[in-house]
Amino acid sequence: MFAVKIPRNESRRTTLKLGLAAAFGAVFPGSLVAPRKAGAQDQTQQPSGASKAVVGSQEKPFSFDALSAQMQEAAKQDYAAPESDLPDSVANLSYDQHRAIRFRPEQALWRAEAGEFHLQAFYPGWVFKDTTKIFIGTGGVYEQHVFDASDFEYRPPLDPSQFQSLNLGGVAGFRIHAPLQRPDYFDELVTFLGASYFRALGTGTRYGLSARGLAINTATSETEEFPRFTAFYIDQPQPADSSIRIMAEMHSQSLTGAFLFVIAPGDTTTIETTCRLYPRTDITRLGIAPLTSMYTFGENDHSDHEDFRPEVHDSDGLFIVRATGEQLWRPLNNPETLALSYFQESNPRGFGLLQRDRDFSHYQDTEARYDLRPSLMIETMGDWGNGTIELVEIPTDSEANDNIVAFWVPEEKATAGKAMEFRYRMLWGLSTEDPTLMARVSGTYVGIGGNAAEAKDNPTSRRFAINFQGGSIHNLPPDAKLEPQVDIPSNARLLDSSLSRLPDGGWRLSLEIEREDSQPVELRVKLSMLQRIVSETWLYQWTSKT
Repeated sequence: MFAVKIPRNESRRTTLKLGLAAAFGAVFPGSLVAPRKAGAQDQTQQPSGASKAVVGSQEKPFSFDALSAQMQEAAKQDYAAPESDLPDSVANLSYDQHRAIRFRPEQALWRAEAGEFHLQAFYPGWVFKDTTKIFIGTGGVYEQHVFDASDFEYRPPLDPSQFQSLNLGGVAGFRIHAPLQRPDYFDELVTFLGASYFRALGTGTRYGLSARGLAINTATSETEEFPRFTAFYIDQPQPADSSIRIMAEMHSQSLTGAFLFVIAPGDTTTIETTCRLYPRTDITRLGIAPLTSMYTFGENDHSDHEDFRPEVHDSDGLFIVRATGEQLWRPLNNPETLALSYFQESNPRGFGLLQRDRDFSHYQDTEARYDLRPSLMIETMGDWGNGTIELVEIPTDSEANDNIVAFWVPEEKATAGKAMEFRYRMLWGLSTEDPTLMARVSGTYVGIGGNAAEAKDNPTSRRFAINFQGGSIHNLPPDAKLEPQVDIPSNARLLDSSLSRLPDGGWRLSLEIEREDSQPVELRVKLSMLQRIVSETWLYQWTSKT
């Protein structure tokens, strides 16, 4: 059965942010079932540039350092919950009413100018009751751009005359368009909409997973916060610019922050990011560079749904590149209960949620086109020190729910009065992995082990088939001596293993494993030859469901 999807011009990810909070509220006592109204202070109460019509001057240009200093000072003040500045007629729009409002493309900023970027705004209301302000700048002087009611089209069932006199102090968010697919058409490139959520596209992709500016107390006993970008300072693009520069201010109950994004469209769109954070209180778990995606079922996670589609997911695995260069691949699951996985690292090179499977026949969905959902890789910049990459997998029975979250948790605690900075590069596209001589996992298949008729009475046995493709082992003869290195924890035992050549040139490692208790079984596999590692490392969490 197909889930009802919010049209692409709405933010499906923002809506599912509410579902994410509800999921944690059901799991962790004391958490809210619906998220609090966490975000920036009311703009009239903030000592920030967002409360001014013009920010900066020719004598003293407004810079990222200036924004950072402003946010650091704001963190010293008590938090005040935002007050809605929307008229009731806008704040109380229903889903159908809100989706009937569209920005007029002919009103896009910079449309009449020679350049590579246009900007359109999203109308507030429905679930987007907290607005953000947009400042456009040249030479360090930023002036607020106030969108007029006439910038939007009001379609049935709405009466346009009821909206023409309304004053919009801010908007729900915005999107940047650029000639991504061809030079004569401006495609959607990146969308900022809802809290600190945003998502981007590379050439040939469709919107899928999302990123967030920050995650606070995700999957903890504390109430999860959703920090909010309350103002954006966007450099007006010049005709020769191949990238666009955006600064953003962040507010939340526990901290303030300043973000800098430099966005360059391409086959792989890059967003070079700097975030500076200023906690006003101690934070239990600070999630840096959080990624949010959807995994309902796939080749390794058999579905109980009667669905004609073989797989439904925006991402199929977590990819980690360690400081040593070792590459880890962890297939995603849709567990029966909340599942948390922790990967302790020291200054990792990167991590990401990827969609490796690009074969349409594996999805058979002509509408959603999951085969075209972008992968998103985080490349760290500078020294990130010690910490943990955390993977959260939430049970779901609907593809409308984003149930996968991954982020970096620094070992250094976020305490009141401390200043923290992280720099990283985001890669959005069909392929975001660097070329390598290491074979990569191209598929993970899980089923009952041994004799099928007997194994049904023995749910503790499973067979895992892991396909490896590419790298230096691709052209090896079928009788090559590859050695699998298999790590089995103490609560399971290996019954059988075999390695065989696939018809397309890859290799398949088959394992039959029996579990000895109901606890998750953490499996680890890689291939070697002549005492050299020749593949990435496959990781898997075998729960009672799989």
